[in-house]
Amino acid sequence: MKTLRSSMLCLGALLLTASVLPGQDFSKYRGFSLGMSLTTVLQRTEQKPADVKLAHGRPLLLQELNWWPPNSSGTPSRSNSVEQMFFSFCNGELYKISVTYDHSSTEGLTAGDMVKSISAEYGPATSINADVTPPTNEPYTQKQKPVASWEDSQSSFNLVRSAFTDRFGLIIFSKRINTEAELAVAAAVKLEEQEGPQREAQRQKKEADDLEATRRKNQKAFRP
Repeated sequence: MKTLRSSMLCLGALLLTASVLPGQDFSKYRGFSLGMSLTTVLQRTEQKPADVKLAHGRPLLLQELNWWPPNSSGTPSRSNSVEQMFFSFCNGELYKISVTYDHSSTEGLTAGDMVKSISAEYGPATSINADVTPPTNEPYTQKQKPVASWEDSQSSFNLVRSAFTDRFGLIIFSKRINTEAELAVAAAVKLEEQEGPQREAQRQKKEADDLEATRRKNQKAFRP
């Protein structure tokens, strides 16, 4: 009875401790947070609205922004390890961050080294892929291989490795919005396929009308 009681007390203490320990936030990375507005990201990267690319305009507004962090003298090497960051927005809200690490900063590092380094800040990985060496016959469509993941109910933080260059990177995304965005992309592609013939017919008609207008103009102006 004493043993059972002691076990119950230990279990309760463990649960209490777990409840007060701060959880890791997998939605944040180097000053950026999932859910940020496009305006805020533009301000922090010192870019302009003209730098934003439109991916799809319907059924949801999907936009993209590419950023190469400045590599100025006096900047800590930790910041310089990021070569490129790619931001994805859904209706003006940041829902995915894709990071490419500078090759010279990760050269020689194994997948285990990378997992250990990230775990030091984000805690133990939720899952680790045992086979992290990209095979030489990897299909072209498989651009990145998962190495390890850290996640909770809302966000997913993933260490990946390029199937072509063997370089490491990160993909951080909001589970809910990423699902909505993927559905929106599929719907947008379907709409484009359905409306493709009509748009092509309109394009051809415009070309024919422009050519006819030019012909009439030249008929009046031409002198043999």
